[in-house]
Amino acid sequence: MGMRRFIGVDLAWGRTGARGRPNETGVAVVDAAGTVIDCGWTRGVDETIEWIIRAAADGSASAFVDAPLAVDNPTGQRPCEREVGRRYGRWKVSANSTNLNSRHQAGVLVRELLEEAGWTYDDGMHGPPDDGLVLSECYPYTTLVGAVELGYDLERPRYKRPGRRPQPGWRLARAQVCDGLIARLAGLAEADPPLLLASHPVSRRLMTEPSPERDAAYKHREDLIDALLCAWTAALWSRHGLARCQVLGEEVPATPGAAATIIAPARPEQRRARAGE
Repeated sequence: MGMRRFIGVDLAWGRTGARGRPNETGVAVVDAAGTVIDCGWTRGVDETIEWIIRAAADGSASAFVDAPLAVDNPTGQRPCEREVGRRYGRWKVSANSTNLNSRHQAGVLVRELLEEAGWTYDDGMHGPPDDGLVLSECYPYTTLVGAVELGYDLERPRYKRPGRRPQPGWRLARAQVCDGLIARLAGLAEADPPLLLASHPVSRRLMTEPSPERDAAYKHREDLIDALLCAWTAALWSRHGLARCQVLGEEVPATPGAAATIIAPARPEQRRARAGE
């Protein structure tokens, strides 16, 4: 049958939320034709869960979340996070460390609540599912450098805050890089699968309004971009599976279907070696 909707969630806050109002979470849902059905922002776990459930609508949806969904290592990095650096490090892409002592585990809570609502966590080890309500983990940076359609052949675009001591003029430079990224996302209208930014008024504004320099307004835009990247990655995985993506993480998980993995678009030179190679 094939999935009918693809949901992207840029989850950017801790399990219990930050002090005061929780941070914004970018959210997006597209269909198999690339039409952006809905996109925007939520705040907090409850609002995000409610939005995801509404976005699934007809009961056939794949949700890709930019956040750790399965965490069982007491210390250090998860194997999938180490694999990000090994496979994408040449493109200046690495992953933060997550373990049971980490504060930022909102993804684990979202996974648990969605499982209670009938969703299934899928580690991707057996390829993309054909139907149902399925939740998986992704990482937008791997999409940016792993999807040849976006053209980042040498390294990731620097559209995030550049460290603790950025150089003068960095906000303008960041906005310009972001505008370039948006232009490349608009080019996915001709991709397989497509992403039609112009099909929804909120995503269309990414194309018609220049990226802001002010931090809060910029972060607002950045979170939506990441959510759209997550949704498109879900569609790419569903459409092409292991031919275009790889599954980073444990090859032999203790519990089938429940390994801590990241599903990542991959060029041939970014592929992890198979066991025994």
